[in-house]
Amino acid sequence: NGMMLSVPRCARYAIGRLSLGCRARFPTAEIERCSVRACCTAPTSARDASDFSDKIKAGPSLSDFMSSNPSAPAEQLLKLEDVEEVPYLSPDDLAGNQRKVYFETYGCQMNVNDTEIAWAILQKAGYLRTAVLDEADVVLLMTCSIRDKAERKIWARLTALRANFSKIRGKLNLVKVGLMGCMAERLKKEVLEKERLVDIVVGPDAYRDLPRLLAVAGSGDKAVNVQLSLEETYADVAPVRLNPNKVGAFVSVMRGCDNMCSYCIVPFTRGRERSRDMESIIDEVRYLSDQGVQEIVLLGQNVNSYRDVSDVSFDKYGVKLDATHNSAGFKTIYHNKEGGLRFADLLDKVVQVNRDIRFGFTAPHPKDFPDELLDVVNENDNCFKYIHIPAQSGSTRVLELMRRGHTREAYLDLIKHIRHKIPKVRLSSDYIVGFCGEKHEDFLETLSMVEEVGYEFGFLFAYSMRKKTHAYHKMEDDVPQQEKMERLHLLNKVFDTKSLALKSTYLGDEELVLIEGDSARSSDMWVGRDSGFQMTVFPKVSVPCALTGAESVELKRGDYVKVKMTGLRAKTMVADCIERTSLPHFWQHKHQAKDREHIIA
Repeated sequence: NGMMLSVPRCARYAIGRLSLGCRARFPTAEIERCSVRACCTAPTSARDASDFSDKIKAGPSLSDFMSSNPSAPAEQLLKLEDVEEVPYLSPDDLAGNQRKVYFETYGCQMNVNDTEIAWAILQKAGYLRTAVLDEADVVLLMTCSIRDKAERKIWARLTALRANFSKIRGKLNLVKVGLMGCMAERLKKEVLEKERLVDIVVGPDAYRDLPRLLAVAGSGDKAVNVQLSLEETYADVAPVRLNPNKVGAFVSVMRGCDNMCSYCIVPFTRGRERSRDMESIIDEVRYLSDQGVQEIVLLGQNVNSYRDVSDVSFDKYGVKLDATHNSAGFKTIYHNKEGGLRFADLLDKVVQVNRDIRFGFTAPHPKDFPDELLDVVNENDNCFKYIHIPAQSGSTRVLELMRRGHTREAYLDLIKHIRHKIPKVRLSSDYIVGFCGEKHEDFLETLSMVEEVGYEFGFLFAYSMRKKTHAYHKMEDDVPQQEKMERLHLLNKVFDTKSLALKSTYLGDEELVLIEGDSARSSDMWVGRDSGFQMTVFPKVSVPCALTGAESVELKRGDYVKVKMTGLRAKTMVADCIERTSLPHFWQHKHQAKDREHIIA
C-alpha cells in the first residue's frame, strides 16, 4: 500500500487490477517516466496544460502492462503467483506457528459457513483451533449487523473479552481480537478507532487476507480489510467444519444481494450478487457425502437467485441464453439478467449426488420461484418439503415503502401456487413490524395475512434503522419503540396460535426423521427434524430395522427413523419411534402405500 503513494495515477488502475494491495514487479524506469507531480497536479494555464499533456504522453501506456508476446504460453504470462503479495512480511511472519484460534459465531447460517471458511484458511496457514477461550492467542468473532440488537450483543461481548484478558497478567496485549463479517464492514471506523476493542477488522470478502492481517497485528499495529468484491465466492476454499460430528452441513452457493430493499443493510455489508460455478459446489457436496454428512443446506443471501455464468460451467453444461423471469406479480429494481445456469439446475444436480442425503436451501427471495424449481423440490424425495418465503409485511402500502417489488395479493397468489405444486409443503417466513410509516391498519393487514397463510414458524422482528440503507436516507423511523414491541408481541401470539393449530393436524402421521443427537431437555430422548423441517423428539429405545430385518437395533446419531407423531410440546412434536430405515426405503414404501390407496379409491 505504501507503493500506491509513489505511483502515478495513470498507472494505479492497472496495478490495482493485477493485485489489489500487492506490489507488482514493473520496471522502475517505466514508472518513473511519469512523475507523480505531473499526473496529480492540475494545469493552471495553457502552457501548463501543454506541458501536462506532453508528460502524460511520455508516461507508460497500456502496452507497458501487457505481455510483449500475446501468443506466449500461459505459464510465461504474469500471474497472481508471480506477484509479490506481501513484500514487507516474510513467510515466517505469515505462518500461524501453531498459535491457537478461538471462534465465536453470531447470526445466520451464512456466518457459520463463513467461520468454517476462515478456519480453513487459518488452518492451512499453520494455526490451531481451541474451544477454550483462556488458551487462545487469537479470538475471532463472526458478527451480524442486520439489526441493532445483534450489534449491541457484539459490543457487550468485546467489552467482556477485554475485561477477561485484563485479569490475566500480560494477556491483554498478547491476545489478538478480530471482528469478522457484516458488522466489521459496517462499523470498521468505530470498532478500530473509537472503541479500540479489537486489533483486526475483516469484511466478508477478505478472509483470505487473515494470515497477513494477523501478522500485521502481531507487530503491534491495527489491521483492516473490508474491501467488497464483485467476484469472491471462496469456491476454491474447502470449509473445515467446526463440528465434524454434526449430521448436517452448510454449502454456500452464492453471496451478496442486488435487491436493495429499503430497510436492509445486506447489500452494503455483503456486496453485489455473485455465484460459484456449479462444478465446485458439486465437488464440495461429494466431499461432504464421503465424510458421512446426511443433510446439506445450500446457502446464499438470495439463494434462489443463483446464476452461474462461469466459463467452467459453459464448457461442461452449455449455456442458457434466456433471461431470468420473476414469479408472477413480482418485479425488481434492476433489469432481468440474461444467461447462466439457475438454481433449479443446481439443485437438480446436487440431489443426485447421494440419494441418502437430504437437501434444503435458505434464504430465498419470493421473486425467484419458477415452476422448474418447485418441480425439483416436489419430484425429489431427498429435498425438504419445506420452503422459507420472507414476506416482511402484509400491507401492500408498506411493501412498497420497503421496495419489496410485490403486493400482498401477489405474495398470496405465490403461496397458493407453491402449495398446488408441492402438496403438504410447510412454510415459514420473516416479518418486520414498526417499519417507517407503518400505520395500525397496515399492521392489522400483516396479522390477517399470517392467519390466512399459516406458517410452521417465523422470524419476527421490530424494525431497527440501519445506516447506509435507503430508509436511513429517505425515511423517518416514526413508530415509537413501545408501539413496535406491542405489535411484535401480538404478532408472535398470532403466529404461535396458528402454528399450534397446524401442528395438531400432524398427530397420527408417520414421518421420516433424521436423528441429530440428544434432546436438550433429556438425554433419554432423541431429537431430529422430519421432512417438513419440524423438530421432533422421541424416546431412546431399541427398534426393528427395516433395512436388515433385525428385530432390535440400537439407534445412533445420523440414523433415519420412521416415527409416529403422538403429541405436541410447545413448538416441538413428540413421537414414538417405529423402525430404523433409510431415506429411499421410507419414501419407496410411502409411495407404494399411496398408490394402493389410489387403486382402492
